[in-house]
Amino acid sequence: MNSNFKLDLAYIAGLFDSKGKISNSKSSILGKVWKMEISMTDKNVMELIHETLQCGQLQEKKIANKKHWRWVCSNQSCFFVARLLWPHILIKLHKLEQIIDHYDPGLQDLKDNVVELDSFRK
Repeated sequence: MNSNFKLDLAYIAGLFDSKGKISNSKSSILGKVWKMEISMTDKNVMELIHETLQCGQLQEKKIANKKHWRWVCSNQSCFFVARLLWPHILIKLHKLEQIIDHYDPGLQDLKDNVVELDSFRK
């Protein structure tokens, strides 16, 4: 874990609150499928997001002759990311809580359940 991990999370949460998207759809096999994504033209910022969260996919796309990068994650990775970003999110808080409730409906006090990356990976 880098020494700026908590600061990077707060920064990523701010970006996600302003530019991120959360969606869900129904799958006949998986039930409800959650997806989180954020895209922008700054490759360095997108690499920071991907490296800090250590999940999801970073994809390059060309739109109107300009390169864009898109980070996307789904399902259990959304649960992990939602729990990491939850303490810092304002605008998309309700959607994050829907993800958390979907995967772990028993969580009552989220402040006591903020997850660290290393413990999640075990």
